[in-house]
Amino acid sequence: MARIHLIIGPVGAGKSTYALRLADERAALRLNLDEWMAALFRPDRPSAGVMEWYVERTARCVALIGALARRLIAAGSDVVLEIGLIRRKEREELYRWVEDAGIDLTVYVLDAPRDVRRARVLRRNEEQGETFSMAVPLEFFELASDLWEPPEDDELRGRDVRLLDATAPARPAR
Repeated sequence: MARIHLIIGPVGAGKSTYALRLADERAALRLNLDEWMAALFRPDRPSAGVMEWYVERTARCVALIGALARRLIAAGSDVVLEIGLIRRKEREELYRWVEDAGIDLTVYVLDAPRDVRRARVLRRNEEQGETFSMAVPLEFFELASDLWEPPEDDELRGRDVRLLDATAPARPAR
């Protein structure tokens, strides 16, 4: 049966690198929020009021990505979701719609120390390689890192969860 593979973790944890490899291994479609945001909205990004602008557009993209994921699952395709969800409340909303729809879900949690993640983000910004969608300013990295809520035991209980070691150097899938 087709399933959703949800990749979560803070900025710079290696989610995109892992998601690329997992999508390849599972012959799954990878849906990445950053790619959608960059393609649809980067040209229109304002110079002020960026947070409100970003939050509104993120919500729209996540809703569309969720609808597309449900259609893909119904068609028999696995889906790898990489859509942020750094806060528990956001993840709980996804868990609810997945469970209500009777969709199988595996959650992959990646994390690494903040200094390791910061170095990865700086390198990704500079190299603009395979997992680059948009530059992540250090201020945004710090804010998003402060907002990251690692899943607690009660969130993980009863779910198919894989806790992955993301401290090794991240290498893109080939």
